[in-house]
Amino acid sequence: MGRPAYIALEGTEGCGKSTQARLLATERGATLTRETGGTPVGERLREILHDVEVTDLDSRAEALMIAADRAQHIARVVLPALDSGRDVVSDRSVYSTLAYQGYGRRIELAELRRINHWAVRGCWPDVVVLLDVTDDVVVERLAGRRLDRFEQETASFHERVRDGFRTMAADDDRHWLVVEASGSVDDVADAVRAGLTKHLDR
Repeated sequence: MGRPAYIALEGTEGCGKSTQARLLATERGATLTRETGGTPVGERLREILHDVEVTDLDSRAEALMIAADRAQHIARVVLPALDSGRDVVSDRSVYSTLAYQGYGRRIELAELRRINHWAVRGCWPDVVVLLDVTDDVVVERLAGRRLDRFEQETASFHERVRDGFRTMAADDDRHWLVVEASGSVDDVADAVRAGLTKHLDR
């Protein structure tokens, strides 16, 4: 039996990460978790980060709060699960910071990598599944939903985030798996499963 895998689901708002993470974790018998908010401490930080009434949060403060959530998450959820021999499936990971605070907020990527590498104790995901969807699908999926602080960001911000995810995936196909996620839940789940089987067998 091989060592357990740390698998992250990534993508823009409305791409279906939470649904696919839940399905994948169930299938693999994995620990299902999320960032931000995968711990009690993280949930309290998440409340601030996603609150639409928080309008004056500095971008660096935002990035540091997310890194703090991530440090707690790695220490209390991810590493204990992996050490016990159990796979971890996470709805978002350290790469979301690079996409949202790096490409989106335009904070220097090298600084974000350095801070977050320390926060995660060098424990980056083994595989990152990028669920890639078109803008019109995102608009359709978010229609009628109460939007949080990140979801309410400008179209140009979300475009930078999407391009950031795609750039990271293109630059590191050893760790990234891109799945076209505009289809049905079952079709996307099948594509994720098939892609992961090949990826983890490398």
